[in-house]
Amino acid sequence: MRRKARRGGGRQVEVTIDALGGRGDGIAAYEGKPVFVPFALPGETVRVRLTGQRAGGYKAEVLEVLDAAPERVEAPCPHFGPCGGCTVQHLDAEAYRRWKHDQVVQALNRRGFDEPPVAETVEVGEGTRRRAALAAVREGKRVRLGFHGRESHRIENIEECRILTPPLVALLDPLRAAMAEILDERETAEVALLESESGIDLLLQTRQPLGLTARQALAGLAESEDLARIAWAPAGPEGAVAEAEPVAMRRPPLLTFGEVSVEPPPGAFVQPTAAGEAALVATVSGWLAGVEGSVADYFAGCGTFAFPLSRRGPVHAVEGAETAIAALWQAARKNDLAGRMTAETRDLANDPPTPEELDAFAAAVFDPPRVGAKELAEALADSKVPVVAAVSCNPHTFARDARTLVDGGYTLAEVWPIDQFPWSGHVELAARFRR
Repeated sequence: MRRKARRGGGRQVEVTIDALGGRGDGIAAYEGKPVFVPFALPGETVRVRLTGQRAGGYKAEVLEVLDAAPERVEAPCPHFGPCGGCTVQHLDAEAYRRWKHDQVVQALNRRGFDEPPVAETVEVGEGTRRRAALAAVREGKRVRLGFHGRESHRIENIEECRILTPPLVALLDPLRAAMAEILDERETAEVALLESESGIDLLLQTRQPLGLTARQALAGLAESEDLARIAWAPAGPEGAVAEAEPVAMRRPPLLTFGEVSVEPPPGAFVQPTAAGEAALVATVSGWLAGVEGSVADYFAGCGTFAFPLSRRGPVHAVEGAETAIAALWQAARKNDLAGRMTAETRDLANDPPTPEELDAFAAAVFDPPRVGAKELAEALADSKVPVVAAVSCNPHTFARDARTLVDGGYTLAEVWPIDQFPWSGHVELAARFRR
């Protein structure tokens, strides 16, 4: 494989790749420092150009693969490389499975778990991702719509995608055409898509308020593509969603948690795939099936775990996002669950529960963002809660929190990796702790 060299780069060197890092980079050594090489695999000898500094070592780009690894395969997506969404499509299936599993094992090893009880990875297939965050920019009469390149602000214009569900892929061209009517020259936007059970939910974020032409374009898109809802919010810090206003509502977007239909707010967090969510819910519900007493569900979102768990007994749902907990509580009241469920809005990083509050529960569940649940884990470690089920999308922050729980008297009983993020460095997991 040969790649065209970029002008103005740094030194060109030959290195041998020793390992595959957590982000999918090949890792080599040069002058006693690590070299991070995207699209290179362990065992390969590659000629690279050093392009910058990273983590006490060097960033590099591949100029030529001199000796390819037997695990190298042809990437199935034409956008592989420029698109930052998938980083390891060039790795064969068996090596890929080992790498995902090892991500969890190695994170726990680094926190002192020598032989962690990590099960085989549950795999979720391609073409199943129902949630996506896209970026758009207008360039003349053309709109680039897709994912950012790796460590880049450049947007790869996506024509097809192997990970998104077919309805989301089918929306790309009509959405691109609508964005051409909405955006000014060089104006950017962020688009969050969710394929709900009643249709696609779209949240558009721009820096400028929507004018009449933009609103008409979005209404036309909702009509022509039969979207469930379109909402708009001003662009804010990365990952933040300000209060959204509806632009077009044909019907409420709905998701079913347990047997309860919930209308998530625009841009709400939900599990990226329905199959992955089902695996996580079945695992956590099975672990807590025999628990007698109330269960606390922290970082509850819109009720992914709270509603299925409410079948077995009382649940107290806690979430920092007011719009998410409002959606949860509205669904609970509509389904006559107000006597079995309670809900609380709480910033769990700055106002975690006290050990005394936690002692009222027979079990606790938590599913935090990528930064983990450091403060909650510390409180649980000082509590008497007998069973904890943890869900995480970041093995490293999970391992940190697991160390806290085990140092506080818990035993890490089992860990189940669930791969909802094909061909990327991300991996989900569920874990059970007991006293």
